[in-house]
Amino acid sequence: MTFRSGYLVLENGAVFRGKLRGAAPAVGEVVFNTSMVGYDQIISDPSYTGQIVVLTYPLVGNYGFNRAMMESDRCWLRGLVIKELNNGANHYQQEQLFHEYLAENNLPCLWDIDTRALTRMIRTHGTMGGVITDNIDNFSWLVQQAAEYKPPAEGYVRQATCREITCLGQGELRVVVVDFGVKKAITKSLLNRGCQVVQVPATTNAEIIKGLEPDGIVLSNGPGNPEDCDYALPVIRQLMGYKPMLGICLGHQLIALAWGGKTSKMVFGHRGANQPVKDLRTGRVYITSQNHGYMVNEESLANLPVEVTFRNLNDGTVEGLRHKVLPIMSVQFHPEAAPGPLDSGFLMDEFIQMVKDYKYKERAELQSHAG
Repeated sequence: MTFRSGYLVLENGAVFRGKLRGAAPAVGEVVFNTSMVGYDQIISDPSYTGQIVVLTYPLVGNYGFNRAMMESDRCWLRGLVIKELNNGANHYQQEQLFHEYLAENNLPCLWDIDTRALTRMIRTHGTMGGVITDNIDNFSWLVQQAAEYKPPAEGYVRQATCREITCLGQGELRVVVVDFGVKKAITKSLLNRGCQVVQVPATTNAEIIKGLEPDGIVLSNGPGNPEDCDYALPVIRQLMGYKPMLGICLGHQLIALAWGGKTSKMVFGHRGANQPVKDLRTGRVYITSQNHGYMVNEESLANLPVEVTFRNLNDGTVEGLRHKVLPIMSVQFHPEAAPGPLDSGFLMDEFIQMVKDYKYKERAELQSHAG
């Protein structure tokens, strides 16, 4: 495995030196993920668009790489930073070595650095801009590039969303998934529960969605600041109460904004497959998979007809919402996991039951009026 000297330069002037493969320089927001496995799913998750991801687990690549595990058809992150890159792997499902896949896609990968020190720095000072480079001769310029990094004015969702409407499966229930950067696992989770899934671009208007005659609507995960998706809020408002609605991750934040709530950027976010969340309805605690840097401000919900259903046990932030009257529910975490535990997968079943109940209620009302 060939490599060259590489560096991660942060906007605060800190430098981490290691070994580098792939294109350089690469500029992005530096964040960390605490998952022990799932690197193939992490690099292909559209929610990481524009970010340089630090993996806190020290050994990466030890089970090779399998495209079937990817959450989309390509890599989305700007760069990958790890402690040790495994140069060999032995797994019955692997197609190739992980570093071979990274090289094929020219994805910047920096390793052999102190990821613990880097993670502690981000945890203390917050996420910040960074540059992966193989040349630090013009150091002041690199620091400036890191400090001036910001997403495009329109956000990253327009890059991550699909370009056309697609239909999958032949199930009894038709669920429209509004794609803000959806993971394949969300689609699979619906298909496995007997749904026909219609995936639509993030910019699709309410009339088109209603014209698809869905039984339920899912607002997917996606990258960046939810406030950049202001074009979606009028659409969501028009769809509220029309059919049962589920928001996941970014979709959860967009539902809160559409209700009139507020969101804000977190210091370092929740990214990993080990976030403890309490179900306030039952008192049970679940370990969840999460990937977000923004949160819903609970105080902004005070005068709204919604209830908080889940809460993060690490920092007390809102992890789930439910409307008190309308069939609308949302979660900040990923019930479909990928990677991560399936503790909260029952929420997909709750949504499907909500869709069925609403559909059969509508059918009964129509029959009653006809009679």
